[in-house]
Amino acid sequence: MGRAPQLEIPPGAEPIGFSEGQLSVPSHPIVLFIEGDGIGPDIWRATRTVIDGAVEAAYGGERRVGWAEIFAGEKAHDRFASWLPDATLEAIRTYLVGIKGPLTTPVGGGIRSLNVTLRQVLDLYTCIRPVRWIRGVPSPVHEPHKLDVVIYRENTEDVYAGIEFAAGSPEAEKLRSFLNNEMGTSIREYSGIGIKPLSEFATKRLVAKAIQSALDSGRASVTLVHKGNIMKFTEGAFRDWGYEIARERFSDTTITEEQLWSEYGGRRPDGVVVIKDRIADAMFQQVLLRPDEYDIIALPNLNGDYLSDAAAAQVGGLGMAPGANVGDEIAVFEATHGTAPKYAGQDKVNPGSLILSGVMLLEHLGWGEAATVIVRALERTFDQKTFTYDLARQMHGATTVSTSAFAERVVANLSA
Repeated sequence: MGRAPQLEIPPGAEPIGFSEGQLSVPSHPIVLFIEGDGIGPDIWRATRTVIDGAVEAAYGGERRVGWAEIFAGEKAHDRFASWLPDATLEAIRTYLVGIKGPLTTPVGGGIRSLNVTLRQVLDLYTCIRPVRWIRGVPSPVHEPHKLDVVIYRENTEDVYAGIEFAAGSPEAEKLRSFLNNEMGTSIREYSGIGIKPLSEFATKRLVAKAIQSALDSGRASVTLVHKGNIMKFTEGAFRDWGYEIARERFSDTTITEEQLWSEYGGRRPDGVVVIKDRIADAMFQQVLLRPDEYDIIALPNLNGDYLSDAAAAQVGGLGMAPGANVGDEIAVFEATHGTAPKYAGQDKVNPGSLILSGVMLLEHLGWGEAATVIVRALERTFDQKTFTYDLARQMHGATTVSTSAFAERVVANLSA
């Protein structure tokens, strides 16, 4: 076994507190970071430079982030002989807020996915993915500005629960035999078998968080996306439980889409959130054809994975897609793309996903001024046609810069 990682707290930094459902954020809060694997160190350096510059620009030295490194992935394995040290999990439970670069998935036995493991072990049950266009970013659609949604994806259940058995294994054969003999199914021999659990508890807490977010942010609707026409007792139940929690906890501030038209003539009352639902495959068309009809979208795990990536493609791709894994107290912000190992150490790739995840982190801390400064600086940078290679190749007359040079340009634009 390797030695245990030691957390190095910056001088003067203080823990973030949590009481009565609210964070208590000091002026020099401890925020954890995981560099990530592959391109992770490159995009993390750029992101840290931008966040620190924005906090300085917004608050003039009165606030600053106390960064403390924790370890997961290849760096943890190389140094401490563990892909995900217990000390890392304990630090996140203690300090509540962190940000991470992309992590590799170990080959072979052990942890299937470090990202999934973090979500499940820490009960980070909501994956939040805001998807909106930033002015100047090349897009494959004509009107990318019409898409401005926040995706709330359930993080702990569905097929991502990892309950599956390999074809030909004794476990798969035992389960197949039980299902065929006792439950009347007709599963073929030599089938891999997976189980898709969706619970009332997990669904209702996710949808409640989505509705509360809509109320807090003044958004007009929450749309439940499901494949309940086919999977009636899992995804169909997700839809039903979503409507139930709206009635149980938000009866004074929500109405259904049917009520919107039958009782209000299609005119939404002020301060009320409309609860809708859409079949998953139809929703893939809707985000292309009628994106401005949707605000917050709540989905089970697999649908959320697909739809968030499809939506991100309209606003610049995964390189411009931020995300966060959030529980009742803990929040870990992350780049939503992979490790891209062939570009590791080349100072080449787009840090936009992690920078925008940093924007979400600042908003989570209540430091909205610094978050706004970053978004405006990004807009100025893109208006100057300055991009990393992935976006520059889609533009005429663009200037291609490195990861670090892009961060420097954004910092230069923070106070413009």
